Amino acid sequence: MSTEKIKVLIVDDSALVRQTLTEVLSSDPEIEIIGTAGDPFVAAERIAEQLPDVITLDIEMPRMDGLTFLQKIMAQHPIPVVICSSLAEEGAQSTLKALEYGAVEIVTKPRLGSKQFLEESQVTLCQAVKGAAAARVRPHAVHTVEPKLTADSVLSRATGAMIATTEKIVAIGASTGGTEALRVLLEALPPDAPGMVIVQHMPEMFTRAFAKRLDSLCEISVKEAEPNDTVLRGRALIAPGNHHMLLKRSGARYYVDIKEGPLVCRHRPSVDVLFRSAARYAGQNAVGVIMTGMGDDGANGLLEMKEAGAVTIAQDEETCVVFGMPHEAIKRDAAEHVLPLPSIARAILAHAN
Repeated sequence: MSTEKIKVLIVDDSALVRQTLTEVLSSDPEIEIIGTAGDPFVAAERIAEQLPDVITLDIEMPRMDGLTFLQKIMAQHPIPVVICSSLAEEGAQSTLKALEYGAVEIVTKPRLGSKQFLEESQVTLCQAVKGAAAARVRPHAVHTVEPKLTADSVLSRATGAMIATTEKIVAIGASTGGTEALRVLLEALPPDAPGMVIVQHMPEMFTRAFAKRLDSLCEISVKEAEPNDTVLRGRALIAPGNHHMLLKRSGARYYVDIKEGPLVCRHRPSVDVLFRSAARYAGQNAVGVIMTGMGDDGANGLLEMKEAGAVTIAQDEETCVVFGMPHEAIKRDAAEHVLPLPSIARAILAHAN
């Protein structure tokens, strides 16, 4: 077993942030800080001296902004990049652009606060760096999608009797690489697609901007979930950052509950929390989809969905940025179907129709 550490370069114009990130990441025995830089020009010199496995990068910096530097990195020598951003909604759109340009993860800069916050920041940052180190970095990876689908045009291949007393619900979980994978999936869906509830590991504020971006691109409606939002056909609800989202049911109506609480599987929101609630309240009326991401969040929850009668799908290794979460689900026999990303939309409609 290899004991080689993940070599990290920290790029941020704040000396305090560089020091804090160094302390937080160095606390993990699997991570080694090989250098820091106050701007992209110094960072380029550090990279020439020693190639890092992962770069943590700020967006707002002097002399050259982080987005421009990221584009140069991805064009010249792709290296996994984790965007380390301030918790500010106004900067969320720029940060989301970084994901389009090839960054693999967004994390919030650690700040002074309660012991719990600092401990959670350590878990989140170290997990993000490990996920980035495992990522397949492809310059502007392009996934072709099938033509726009209509629910009526897709026949269910389900065998045996199925009691369908309510609308079908689709529960989706994703992490590293999931922002672009979700875009590909949701853009392929028709306006009458089944209602969806989605957990994408992402910090607070950024989920709202992410939902707005998807809403502008997709035929379905996409919004950041709020307490008591109804799950409707033609709409996707994305769990707000830093909060768990649960599916609930009242009569024939499905809705979501937004909760605080501890990290589950090192995350908040957690895919396991969503999937377990879907197993309990939707059962065979649900379709579960686990997509690209580091770790095992969602694997046990997907198994619970399968055992409750739901159809379960995992993204295949070839189209994943990180084949962690789907791999864990497959190992636990939680996924009935293993599919490439461009095929998942059609499969959802086939099983939900």
